Amino acid sequence: MSKGILFSVIGSTLFAVLYYYATLLTPLDGEQIFGWRTLLTVPFLTAFIWWRGQENMVWTLARRMTTQPLLIGGALLTSALLGIQLWLFMWAPLHGRALNVSLGYFLLPLTMLLTGRLLYRERLTRWQNLAAVAAAIGVTNEFYHVGVLSWETMLVALGYPVYFVLRRKMDAANLGGLWFDMALLLPAGLWLIMTGAVGFDMISAHQALYGLIPLLGILSSMALVFYMLASQMLPMSLFGLLGYVEPVLLVLVALLLGETISGAQWMTYIPVWCAVTLLVIEGILNLNRRQIRKRK
Repeated sequence: MSKGILFSVIGSTLFAVLYYYATLLTPLDGEQIFGWRTLLTVPFLTAFIWWRGQENMVWTLARRMTTQPLLIGGALLTSALLGIQLWLFMWAPLHGRALNVSLGYFLLPLTMLLTGRLLYRERLTRWQNLAAVAAAIGVTNEFYHVGVLSWETMLVALGYPVYFVLRRKMDAANLGGLWFDMALLLPAGLWLIMTGAVGFDMISAHQALYGLIPLLGILSSMALVFYMLASQMLPMSLFGLLGYVEPVLLVLVALLLGETISGAQWMTYIPVWCAVTLLVIEGILNLNRRQIRKRK
């Protein structure tokens, strides 16, 4: 378990490093960075799946697609949804929108809770209800001062639940489904690289990119690998709790990049952070209860 915790923290830290790393890849824009990240991540993901001996998940889903053609359409849709999120993650730090994206990741656990309640009739605990109320206060404040949550925040907070629901509906919520999602993004990634404003001739004029671009693939792949290893080593509840480390680090990166939280925005962020804290407290209490039961 201690190794799983370490891997989860390393994975979250690497994702935060990626958030900042995009700003070092000038003159590449967000679309080309997304393209390179996709192109370089797929080989590492493939190697990891084969190394873990889980390639049967890929073959099983491929066989199902031959007998259930609707799965192909579903795979194209989930791939597009994931691609939008990966693009946004690399685009936001370059355009002063990193805080908006980080707020979306803070809201994501709560929108996932509500998705479970509305679609799967899962009951919310007292702690989860309190967290939902706290988050609602923050969202209401944002609506009051701005009129609407930013599209970046909404895209993260609402886009991922749709993605996970579709993956679950397809019975593809595994490494096989993830591999197809990433592999289907390869044509789009290659197209964005080839048609972007920065051609290979311009890359040669910025020789640092020859080292920075491959390192992007290494960082992205390592973050994904550590995340996967942690998910397989840890109880789901503990793995979910450690997932809150990443949005905290994303806020720190956004502040490091020069973004600021205005006076009115504090009443958005503080209630949302309180909501996340309530979920963390509930998770810790549940883990303690399980440990006590095991000892008995």
